[in-house]
Amino acid sequence: MKNRILLNCDMGESFGVWTMGDDEHAMPLVDQANLACGFHASDPMTMQRTVDLAVQHGVSIGAHPAYPDLIGFGRRQMALSVEEVRALVLYQIGALDAFCRAAGTQVAYVKPHGALYNELVRNDALLEAVLDACASYRQGLPLMVLALADNRREIRLADEADVPLMFEAFADRAYLADGQLAPRRLEGAVHHEPERIIGQAVAIARGEPFADIDGKPLQLVADSLCVHGDNPQSLAVLRRLRAYLDAS
Repeated sequence: MKNRILLNCDMGESFGVWTMGDDEHAMPLVDQANLACGFHASDPMTMQRTVDLAVQHGVSIGAHPAYPDLIGFGRRQMALSVEEVRALVLYQIGALDAFCRAAGTQVAYVKPHGALYNELVRNDALLEAVLDACASYRQGLPLMVLALADNRREIRLADEADVPLMFEAFADRAYLADGQLAPRRLEGAVHHEPERIIGQAVAIARGEPFADIDGKPLQLVADSLCVHGDNPQSLAVLRRLRAYLDAS
């Protein structure tokens, strides 16, 4: 029998007086919260508040490290060495984990953000650097990566690094034929219609095919399903998905 899929959301992405997302109302609806660590979004007070909110609702906390690109929200590629990437991922895990430990918990997994997340699909050395950061920080700390049509590469490299993997799919993003996310520059790369988001999410949760960006069938096997917190429809979608998953 297929394991129950988890529901996750990118959160803690506010900065100073600027607010991103509705974390207060979204947090009770998810199983996992991917919390920004200060490089693409967030600040110490936001990190502390969001960790406390996750603990209050019994939500698993994931570090959401990114390139140091606050202005570009971590969505721009950066020419960093693998040594720099390993260090910046370690730095961000440790920063978030400090707030977790102060709240009586710990970082449960790592999910890279934005351009860093997407580049892991194509760059072996970069993926190995992030895996090494996870393994160096704590034995058994899982890395969340994109569920593709074929994840044998990711499984092989993670096995070599002795790092558990979690596979993630997206309810509100369009896909290419191989399971990679459609680049945001393409028209239709982000779904905004609630019914389409719900339909794709339900298909993924059931392990059924859904339409890629070209309308062709794609099937993914995922452990966790993401709804982006910055999508205007996210709260309504999360409520409906939570009800569906609880009833399944």
